Amino acid sequence: MNPRPILKLSQFLNSGNKLFQRDISTARQSYGAEGGRNFGRVFADYAIFKGKAALSVAPVLPSFSKMDSGYTKVDRRGVIMLTFRPAIGERKYDSEKKQLFALSVTEVGSFISLGPGDSCEFFHDPLMQSRDAGQVRKTLSIKPHTDGYFISLTVANNILKTNERLTVPVSTAEFAVMRAAFSYALPHIMGWAHSTNQVLDDNVSRDSLKVHTQAAASEWDR
Repeated sequence: MNPRPILKLSQFLNSGNKLFQRDISTARQSYGAEGGRNFGRVFADYAIFKGKAALSVAPVLPSFSKMDSGYTKVDRRGVIMLTFRPAIGERKYDSEKKQLFALSVTEVGSFISLGPGDSCEFFHDPLMQSRDAGQVRKTLSIKPHTDGYFISLTVANNILKTNERLTVPVSTAEFAVMRAAFSYALPHIMGWAHSTNQVLDDNVSRDSLKVHTQAAASEWDR
């Protein structure tokens, strides 16, 4: 029997630092070799460790596909992935029993628009498009407390006959970090960051660029 994977807080932080250092090193090499800003894959989860559970959040970018016309379109929008891990000891978290919840673009909007004292709930059925639809139900609730919010995930699995609930108390400061990070990530998971940051065609002259810029400015002025 294989031992259950246990994630210690120190291991989580150390592994993150190693990944970060490795990516920075690769980025420097790529920058010098190619002359561009190719940072490779960067791991940048925001993690909150509490007594009964840990919560980490990270953006998942959209997927794209090439059209016959040569243009690129968004195949599937990205999400903000929430990962909950239950605590099984002091600063020890069980990765084998982790639970995931993917916030859609609209759900991210609901999250970042929460005001003091507001609450919200999201319901997901991971098996909605299969014959087991309705057998697994995930509920994410965000409710205020005196210094922040309780973020809770309930997973009712009728197939495995289990009902799990993980709750992480998030302070006002931690929630502010999440709100700011989610707001920044929103256009990226929508694909808008790609569509508004396209590389101009080499045939576009500076004069035509100047004309387009002035036209855009006048549109905003109206």
